[in-house]
Amino acid sequence: MSAEIKKIGVIGAGQMGNGIVHVCAAAGYEVGLHDISRERIESGLATINGNMARQVSKGLMTEEDREKALARISQAYELDQIADADLVIESASENEQTKRKIFSQICPILKPEAILATNTSSISITRLASSTDRPERFIGIHFMNPVPLMELVELVRGIATADETFETSRQVVSNLGKKIAVAEDFPGFMVNRILLPMINEAVYTLYEGVGTVESIDTAMRLGANHPMGPLQLADFIGLDTCLSIMQVLYEGLADTKYRPCPLLVKYVEAGWLGRKAQRGFYDYRGEEPVPTR
Repeated sequence: MSAEIKKIGVIGAGQMGNGIVHVCAAAGYEVGLHDISRERIESGLATINGNMARQVSKGLMTEEDREKALARISQAYELDQIADADLVIESASENEQTKRKIFSQICPILKPEAILATNTSSISITRLASSTDRPERFIGIHFMNPVPLMELVELVRGIATADETFETSRQVVSNLGKKIAVAEDFPGFMVNRILLPMINEAVYTLYEGVGTVESIDTAMRLGANHPMGPLQLADFIGLDTCLSIMQVLYEGLADTKYRPCPLLVKYVEAGWLGRKAQRGFYDYRGEEPVPTR
């Protein structure tokens, strides 16, 4: 028997968080969005508004549905404004300490039956769950970026996740119109365990001078039929996120094949994090993106 979820709290108003709020509100859930600053929440809401307007213009949503969805979203400037949520999804940056700190703040104010989920793309669900007061009501719900467009969600149970928690979460994800892939709780789960080493290998290919940014991306787009080249994709994901996932794989699986490329490390140290920083493997400051190598 799975519990009924009516209100969802989302912590983190960045690219992933605002996408999660978007799909939850569009599916009929009441959603509270929390972040550490008022500006971030408002910026997240502006993005949701713009993305929904784009869906209306493409005929994917009616104007009436957009207005109803936006009305279901509330701005939770304080954490206790989502204390009544039935499900809280944490979508902060890919850093274990940050996530643990959020759980230590939210757990004491959540109702005991509420489910706590993380949108982590690589960190151990079992380990994160053990830092909370509800390991059996804790689960990984990993959305893909950009959330409104991508059909897949990886559902990841920790060692303690109860069947009821799993079934309830599965029902919510189905209600969002997403397809589910169930992954075991190993570093990187499935998508990132396969995708990130490919991106890291593309960076090595660049680092070793085998090809330029442009030739590597063209090769994979036209030669492997990928919609986006791996370096372009890395810029889209964020090079800091790529690096942190590679570090999780490298440390968690203790295999040298997951060693992050030194060039990836150098770009992150330079603050060239991809699109969000206007520079990564491409420079986005002009009309068209220009390769930086």
